[in-house]
Amino acid sequence: MVNQNDEPIGVLEKMEAHKRGVLHRAFSVFIFNSNGQMLLQKRAPEKYHSGGLWSNACCGHPYPGEEINLAAVRRLHEEMGFTTYLKKIFDFTYHISFESGLTENEFDHVFVGEYDGDIQPDANEVSDYSFTSLSEIKADLSERPGMYTGWFQIAFPEIEGWWKEKKWR
Repeated sequence: MVNQNDEPIGVLEKMEAHKRGVLHRAFSVFIFNSNGQMLLQKRAPEKYHSGGLWSNACCGHPYPGEEINLAAVRRLHEEMGFTTYLKKIFDFTYHISFESGLTENEFDHVFVGEYDGDIQPDANEVSDYSFTSLSEIKADLSERPGMYTGWFQIAFPEIEGWWKEKKWR
């Protein structure tokens, strides 16, 4: 758990944090290939929330005491089966409640990376994936926002702006 300044204030198990709606630390990883396409994953339908929705390459939560950048690298490998250099570019907080009674109340650290190699997603986490142009994503978000996770919809405009400025490395 963290405060609004991302300072740790305690430890709570992940599901309990989502049940209580307590602000906690998270990360989102956005991967681009050398053609400038973004790697999207379709979350496995069995996920505890947002199953079957499209989102960024991976998301997750650090273990207690784990550095956020190392947690992002770890989770990218666990979900998508590869590692690459990741750069933190911004953070934001968001609050989304789900029909299941769970709540995302997260201080989200956003990382970007570049990757052109093989992808070996964990089928328990990911049901599909695709490299897609930013213009296609933007159009699809406008036409079918319900097909994307809430945090992706919040972060995408900032990612799109970052990419246009070519603020790489």
